[in-house]
Amino acid sequence: MDSAVSDPHNGSAEAGGPTNGTTRPPSTPEGIALAYGSLLLMALLPIFFGALRSVRCARGKNASDMPETITSRDAARFPIIASCTLLGLYLFFKIFSQEYINLLLSMYFFVLGILALSHTISPLMNKFFPANFPNRQYQLLFTQGSGENKEEIINYEFDTKDLVCLGLSSIVGVWYLLRKHWIANNLFGLAFSLNGVELLHLNNVSTGCILLGGLFIYDIFWVFGTNVMVTVAKSFEAPIKLVFPQDLLEKGLEADNFAMLGLGDIVIPGIFIALLLRFDISLKKNTHTYFYTSFAAYIFGLGLTIFIMHIFKHAQPALLYLVPACIGFPVLVALAKGEVTEMFSYESSAEILPHTPRLTHFPTVSGSPASLADSMQQKLAGPRRRRPQNPSAM
Repeated sequence: MDSAVSDPHNGSAEAGGPTNGTTRPPSTPEGIALAYGSLLLMALLPIFFGALRSVRCARGKNASDMPETITSRDAARFPIIASCTLLGLYLFFKIFSQEYINLLLSMYFFVLGILALSHTISPLMNKFFPANFPNRQYQLLFTQGSGENKEEIINYEFDTKDLVCLGLSSIVGVWYLLRKHWIANNLFGLAFSLNGVELLHLNNVSTGCILLGGLFIYDIFWVFGTNVMVTVAKSFEAPIKLVFPQDLLEKGLEADNFAMLGLGDIVIPGIFIALLLRFDISLKKNTHTYFYTSFAAYIFGLGLTIFIMHIFKHAQPALLYLVPACIGFPVLVALAKGEVTEMFSYESSAEILPHTPRLTHFPTVSGSPASLADSMQQKLAGPRRRRPQNPSAM
């Protein structure tokens, strides 16, 4: 996963660089400021709204939208898997024709992008449908085996409104496939980022620290230690990064001198920030202190990344600045409030999820493991006493 902020002004990671040996005219200060500000804004949108949607996702009733939980083992292995994937892509681009590889990748991300964008715009589009809209329910079910051995492989529920969203997203997909326009690229990139923050859930803060710490080292090594990440970012024609032209004021929508931000710099800190929002809600204090603290820390970290990159004219590993900020700021707040124990004992997997019926009576408790166990015993003891009095509640 590309995870570096790159400045095309130095030519090291230019998405649309000149191929005939000519030199680009220098970007204007206004154009540079517009590009950097737009990248920062585009990074904040999927984190903010993805975090809010992650809460609704955990409490939702649609099994097709259930989140994928990342455990500490997954977090420890992720930097190794990401390194192997990155190196494999680098070797592929060195050995095989870049044109054919990008053709296959374009088709792959064409399908994924349509699905991701459709899922992203579906809640917004539902507000525009009239009340008498003929909305029918559908279910895509794919099973393996028969009888008692039958196993569900795919079980996806959707309706007519979802099909309309899918049609609109397909228009953007065709635009991207034919033109590779930077706006279509960004629409897909934003959709991927928002879906990642919404559907990827860290199970606790310790797992988040392991994941961010591992990718902190991964990012530094592959950006400063080698040219692998920057080379893949330049060669990889897929919506795995957000781009914005620095010459937009001069060339309009046909501008091609891009600054870019890898989606990894959005999704990885974003799922940690979303975890802290769910932790805020579990405290039941009607405040989102840790969410806003980590969100401000992300703005500070990404702003510092852009500043350093602009000063030194070299691609920067954004996680070098984002990880200390996104972990350090909330931990300092927890220390000041005396809630470090609650923060690191919070388990996101204890949320009420529709696909785990055995957790429907699980208490929402912020405190020590002992208090959690006592609350569970009280909760389980209560229904036993009431059961003979109200058998219809079974």
